Amino acid sequence: MVSIKDIASVCGVSAATVSKALNGHNDVGETTKQRVLDAAKELGYTGNFVARALKTNRTYNIGILYTELQGSGFLHEYFAATLNSFRTESAARGYDITFLNSNVGSQSMTYIQHARYRQVDGVAIMCADFFDPEVQELASSDIPVVTLDHSFNNRTAVMSDNINGLGSLVRHAYAKGHRKIAYIHGNPTAVTENRLTGFYRACEELGIKVPAGYVAECDYHETVSCYAATKKLLELSDRPTCILFPDDYAAIGGLNAIHDMGMTVPGDLSVMGYDGINLAQVISPNMTTWQQNTEDLGKTVASKLIERIENPRTTAAEYIVVQGRLFEGQTVRDIS
Repeated sequence: MVSIKDIASVCGVSAATVSKALNGHNDVGETTKQRVLDAAKELGYTGNFVARALKTNRTYNIGILYTELQGSGFLHEYFAATLNSFRTESAARGYDITFLNSNVGSQSMTYIQHARYRQVDGVAIMCADFFDPEVQELASSDIPVVTLDHSFNNRTAVMSDNINGLGSLVRHAYAKGHRKIAYIHGNPTAVTENRLTGFYRACEELGIKVPAGYVAECDYHETVSCYAATKKLLELSDRPTCILFPDDYAAIGGLNAIHDMGMTVPGDLSVMGYDGINLAQVISPNMTTWQQNTEDLGKTVASKLIERIENPRTTAAEYIVVQGRLFEGQTVRDIS
């Protein structure tokens, strides 16, 4: 059986350092911690998890609720990157993860029933219909819960800075001389509400008038409806000079509509996306977009959930906003 001393010998560190790294202590450097974790995995070290579970009355298993509504699943780069960061942080702290769903084999379960069946110590609600009664039941239960981009009463919520993100895109277009700015937003969610607030707030502060026809809707991460919404904007008699898309992937549909109408980006029309996925940076011209900090988002959700699990009496509910940044590509022309 592989021991902590075996891992210490391979890594050239003390057994105490190995123990700290395996238990996620902060006084071990990230490089050393990762080296220890890699060596432990390669050597097949499992540790005495049964004894630890008995001692702490925890299973060291975290549930993840991820029901991506557009059906793109882990192909959605924003969520995939956030989930990977969450998984990495959880593993570094000694926790496994289990995805929750409504079916276990042939047996139908609610989310809370599945959470209890798997005996998870806590649940991260990463992507879901937050108005679903089953989701609300889970959020109001006695199970520790942390949410991503949605806030429940008395639950810690980790939020991407959607209000500032949209506002920054509007201000960037304004600085380039644009006054006719349209926004195709995603389907109604708390995220969309915040982004719309950021859009209208920035326009008002800058003195930009937004005609009703300049605000349209399509599904997130879906190119067909974004194509249709973009085409409708371009058919206006007084069309915009700049369009903000709901996300970088849906923007592909918008770009196709622009091309099919014989226009070029940014020569005839300026555009901007949202999320900052790799695709936006490799297309030509590369997309100006708001890049969400997926690494910090996933890590923060994991760390705050584990804090709640391990210190329930001293951990209060928080509302945490994670900042992103503007990625200035080549899709906004200066018309000033």
